[in-house]
Amino acid sequence: MPIIFRYLFREYAKIFVMCFTGLMTIYLVIDFFEKVRRFLSFDAGWLDVLSYFALKIPGISFQIIPLAVLMATLLTLGLLSRNNEITALRSCGISLPWIASPFLTFAIMMTFVLLLFSSTIIPLATSKAEEIRVIFIEKKPPSAVLKLPQPWTRVDADSLLHVTSVARGGDALAGVQLFHFDHNFRLIDMTEAQEAHYADRTWTLHRGFQRRFRADGSVTLSEFDRKPITLALLPSDFTGGLAGEPEMMTFHDIWESRNRLYAHGSQFARLLTDYYGRIAFPLVTVIMVLVGIALSLRRSGIRGGSMAIGIGQALLVGFLYWAAHSIAIAFGRGGVLPPVVAGWLANVLFTSYGLYLMLKLRY
Repeated sequence: MPIIFRYLFREYAKIFVMCFTGLMTIYLVIDFFEKVRRFLSFDAGWLDVLSYFALKIPGISFQIIPLAVLMATLLTLGLLSRNNEITALRSCGISLPWIASPFLTFAIMMTFVLLLFSSTIIPLATSKAEEIRVIFIEKKPPSAVLKLPQPWTRVDADSLLHVTSVARGGDALAGVQLFHFDHNFRLIDMTEAQEAHYADRTWTLHRGFQRRFRADGSVTLSEFDRKPITLALLPSDFTGGLAGEPEMMTFHDIWESRNRLYAHGSQFARLLTDYYGRIAFPLVTVIMVLVGIALSLRRSGIRGGSMAIGIGQALLVGFLYWAAHSIAIAFGRGGVLPPVVAGWLANVLFTSYGLYLMLKLRY
C-alpha cells in the first residue's frame, strides 16, 4: 500500500508542477508586457524591474495554487481512469477514499504553504514590491501624504475619529476631528485640530479648539496650541487597516491591533474580516480536491461518462466558491456579517457540498 500511495502522490505532484508552472508563466508574461513599457518610460533599471516581479510571485502563487490543484486533480484522475488504473485498484479491494488520500495529503501540504504565504511572506513581499515600484522605478519621493478610503473610525466605546489625510509613516495626521458621546449617543464633546503627531507613545493635537455641549444646551469653547490625548490607535493602524491595505499586515500585526483596539471598545470589522478570510482561504485546496474527485469519478472512467462535463462542473464550482467568498468578505467588511462568519462562510458551504458529493458517489 505505501508503494501505491507514493506512486499516486508522485504522479499527482508531477501534474501539479506542470499546471502551476504553466499558469505562473502565463500570468507573469501577461503582467510583464502590461507593465514593462510604463516602467521603461521612467528609465527604470532592469534589476529593479525584475526584483519587482520576483516579489510579486508569492502573491500570484496564492491566487493560482488552488486552480492548479483543481486542474491537477482532474487531469490525474482522468489519466488514471483512461489507463484503467482506478479499475485495477478497485479490483484489488482498495477503496476510493484511500485512492483519494494522496491527493488530499498534497492539498493539505499546499494549505500550509498558502497559510505561510498569507500570514507573513505576502505582506512583506508586497510591501517591498510597492516600495521598489514607487521609489526606484517611478522615482517618486519616499515621503508622501495618503488619503484614507474610510476617514471615519470608532476609536473606543463612545468616540469617533475623522482624519483628512495621513503621512505615509502614520505618525502625522491632518484635519483631525474627535467626537465623544454619552451612553444615549448624545454629543458631549468635539475636538478639532489642524494636526496630530505621535511621539513618545502619545498623540498630541496641534492648533485646535474644543467644544463642550452641556445638558442645558449651552456650549463652551476653548482653544489650544498643544493638547495631549489618549488614543488607542498607533501609526501602524493608519498605514495598515485604516489605509485599506490590511493585506500588507502580517497576522501578528493584525491580531496585535485587534487585541489593543478591542480592549478600548473599538470596532475593526474590515481588519478582522480580512484576517479570518486570509486564514480560511488556504483551505480551498482541500475543498477543490474533494469536489474535483467527486465530480471526476461520477462522470469519468469508472462510470463511463464524459470527462469534459466533470471538468466543466468542477471549474464552475471553483468560480462559485470565489464569488461566494468575495461576497461574504464584502458583507463582513460592511458589518452585515460577523467577521468570523464572513471569513469562513464559503468554506463551510462548499466543504459540505464536497462531502455530500463524496458520500453520494457510488462505487
